[in-house]
This record gives sequence, C-alpha cells and structure tokens, in this order.
Amino acid sequence: MEGDLMIHASNPPDDLDTLKLGQQSKAWLREIGISTRTQIVELGVIEVYRRLKAAFPNRVSLNMLWGLEAAMTGQKWTDIPDVVKADLIEHLKGAEGN
Repeated sequence: MEGDLMIHASNPPDDLDTLKLGQQSKAWLREIGISTRTQIVELGVIEVYRRLKAAFPNRVSLNMLWGLEAAMTGQKWTDIPDVVKADLIEHLKGAEGN
C-alpha cells in the first residue's frame, strides 16, 4: 500500500533526522535500511512498521506506527485521531492477511 494514509505529508528535507521521531526509532529505521523520508513514503508507514516489528518484535509497539504516521503528517503521535489509528490497524491487518 504505497504511501498509505500520508495524505497531508509536506515536502521537507529528505534526511531521516528531520523527522520528529525519537533517536531510538531513527536508529531502528537505519538498522532496517531506511534512512530517508522518501523511503518511508515509497514503502508506506504500514510496511515500514511491519519491517520494524519483524526486526525488533519485543521492542516495537503500535506507538511506533502512530509515530511514523505522525512524523509523516507533521503531527505529534499523541494527536493522531482514534479514527486514523483504527484505519491504520485495519490496513495493518490487511497487510498481514488477517
């Protein structure tokens, strides 16, 4: 699902360090080979989350999915509306074949 749910993403610099994510989140992204905003856009937040969850199953929670969506849309992860969270979960279930 290319670019899913990042409807209002702006076009800031491409460097991962410009995203409002914690240092640990950025380190995990780099460990799975993601170092730019463009890569996240191309893969979509659902696929990026799935890759992170596969790489770090005991450390990555749904808060990472909220954080990715928030970073791509310029929000705080705590401000992601429940309806968007529900939509993300539905897309995640679909991607996992559930």
